[in-house]
Amino acid sequence: MKKFLLPAALSLLAAPFFFSCEKTDDTYSIPETYDFENVDYGGQVQRLQMLQEIKSYLVSANTQGVALDAGRLKAMYANEPAGAQWALQYDASRRLKDKALESQQPVFEALMDAIALSSTSAVAGAEGQAGVVASLDGSRRYLFNEKGVELAQIIEKGLMGACFYYQSTAVYMGEDRMNADNEAVKPGEGTAMEHHWDEAFGYYGVPRDFPLNKDGIAFWGVYSDRRDPLLNSNRKMMDAFLKGRAAISNKDIETRDEAIMEARAAWEEISGATAISYINVAIRDFDDFSLRAHALSEAIAFVYALQFNPEKSLSNTQVSEVLELIGGSADFLEMNLYQAEVSRLEQARSQLAAALGLQQQMEEL
Repeated sequence: MKKFLLPAALSLLAAPFFFSCEKTDDTYSIPETYDFENVDYGGQVQRLQMLQEIKSYLVSANTQGVALDAGRLKAMYANEPAGAQWALQYDASRRLKDKALESQQPVFEALMDAIALSSTSAVAGAEGQAGVVASLDGSRRYLFNEKGVELAQIIEKGLMGACFYYQSTAVYMGEDRMNADNEAVKPGEGTAMEHHWDEAFGYYGVPRDFPLNKDGIAFWGVYSDRRDPLLNSNRKMMDAFLKGRAAISNKDIETRDEAIMEARAAWEEISGATAISYINVAIRDFDDFSLRAHALSEAIAFVYALQFNPEKSLSNTQVSEVLELIGGSADFLEMNLYQAEVSRLEQARSQLAAALGLQQQMEEL
């Protein structure tokens, strides 16, 4: 299979964009919570819920003897209700597949085929043999493919990157959506530009009064909160989203563009720091294969996500290099975590930390 990396053309979106537009007022207040008029990001909420259902189905195969249906997984991905067997109801237009970067859409279908095949194993996993592997103390069990990759983590966290992170930082904060009309107000949604910004916020997966309220945080919101003690991630993200929305509502395009750069930088830091954190876990638990491979599978997915930010700190080539240091390949299905080496993991960690300016926090994450 080909390496799962973004086309280089996406990097053209990296440059900041500025439009001549006067402010309605020289001063305006920025609220402490996402308490703006005419806010709607219902589509994003539904996609978060869809991924939660996919995650729950995937991890059911951590019990030996539970086989996954690739057809059902693909139906969930494409929101085909008859095959998806959803617990909740979703609008027909809401699909994870359509919102993933187009070049990456078939990647996840291939992974779904692969994990369904792995889940049919009737024996414990080992090198060359897919199956469930227990941690040394027996407290945890994960389904790995024959090369020790936990595909459930790659699918879940991969969609967090190729769908949620990509849509927010590259699409909704991108030039096309931010060059939308900012005059006509649609009741319940605001102007087109305001609505696009709200949709970007929706993919963050937090309540409007986060971080004061952490009830129901999901996906990126969870990892933002985990990185917060060292990196102040929650405040950085919320300040950027609040600043950007207030700026848009007050026709302050220069400040909006500052907020875009701040949100992109803070979100990238969360993804990179989370990858480093999981590498640290893998190094610490290196002799327990189940824990090591579980952590490295998560690290791989968060490194993969770093491609999708237009203002990324690592080039696609550098992302590929880090993936190869961790798993021996930049192709998910060619990686072999049975062959992981501590020295190469330490090198991957160092490269990430240097690119993201996290050298001082590297071993604490």
